[in-house]
This record gives sequence, C-alpha cells and structure tokens, in this order.
Amino acid sequence: MRLDKFLKVSRLIKRRTVANEVCDSAKVFVNNNPAKPSKQIKINDIISIEYKNMTKSFRVLSVPEGNVSINLASNLYEEII
Repeated sequence: MRLDKFLKVSRLIKRRTVANEVCDSAKVFVNNNPAKPSKQIKINDIISIEYKNMTKSFRVLSVPEGNVSINLASNLYEEII
C-alpha cells in the first residue's frame, strides 16, 4: 500500500491530499529516510512524522487491502515512544 493511502486509512492524517503535501514537504520519513507519497509500506516499517514542535514515530503492524473502519484503524500501527 502507498504511504499516502496508509496515512489516510490509519487516520494518522485525515485526508490523502494532506498526506501527499506533508510527504512532498519532507516531513515524513520511513525507516529514517525521507519518503515520497508513492513509497510502498510494509509490516514493521517505522513511519516518523514531523509536526510543528515534535516528531512522532509509528511501527506498521498490518497493511490492509482497502479501507478499514474507524474502530480498527488504530490496530494498523503502534506509537513508538
């Protein structure tokens, strides 16, 4: 699954267009490398997102085939502290 779609499906970023913009501005990293929206995501990848004053990291636990319900979206990743 593409990075921008995963960010949207997992509800880490609300809209896919916003996910594209964030990726294009080099604020999203996959395994410590800047990632484009088309980057293919795999299980156990580490996604880091730079916000205004902090960076949050997440480990991919599963990659869905399509959309998932809001209740199951948080099961796709775990936050790394």
